[in-house]
This record gives sequence, structure tokens and C-alpha cells, in this order.
Amino acid sequence: MKGLVLTLAMAGMLMGAAPQTFTGVITDTLCGAKHNMKGHTDADCVKMCAKASGQYALFDGRNVYKLSDQKTPAKFAAAKVKVSGTLNSKTNTIKVMSIEPASVN
Repeated sequence: MKGLVLTLAMAGMLMGAAPQTFTGVITDTLCGAKHNMKGHTDADCVKMCAKASGQYALFDGRNVYKLSDQKTPAKFAAAKVKVSGTLNSKTNTIKVMSIEPASVN
């Protein structure tokens, strides 16, 4: 029995963290929570900053998480989304499995 428990525990560690769903707004690593580019919408700001030297990210209301996928978030710039993936807490990066619009309530 101890062998089975140990085997299952080792398998869990090898598989990595279980995927989670994160809800927030697509932003960029330069601006984070606030976009102050005068004359431009937040979506324009996110796209321009990500194209410059920033990266697409997710702001959940408290934290800004970098996203491993840097193509899909472009179509959701400044929009509320659900991101499915695994969080690497050391790099504060979500390994993205999927991104979809979040329902607006």
C-alpha cells in the first residue's frame, strides 16, 4: 500500500501542476493595470506596448501574469477573458492552454 501511495505521489509531481482557470483582463507587462496613452483606447495601448518591448499579460485585479502565448491575446486586448493553463509561480507566467471571452455579468 505504501508503494502505491508513493508511486501516485511521484506521478503527480512528474505531471506538474494541474491546469487552472484565471479570469482577468488582457494587458501588457509595461502598463499592467493602468493604460495612460492619451488619444488611444486601452486595447490600442495594449497592442502597441506588446509590440514594442512589453509582453501580453493577464491582470486579475491584483496580479499581472505574463502569458506564454503571445499571439492569441492580441485579439482580446483590454477585454475580460478566461485563461486556462498552469502557473509557474517562479516566473509569474501562465503556460496558456486556451483563452476565451469571459461572460460579462
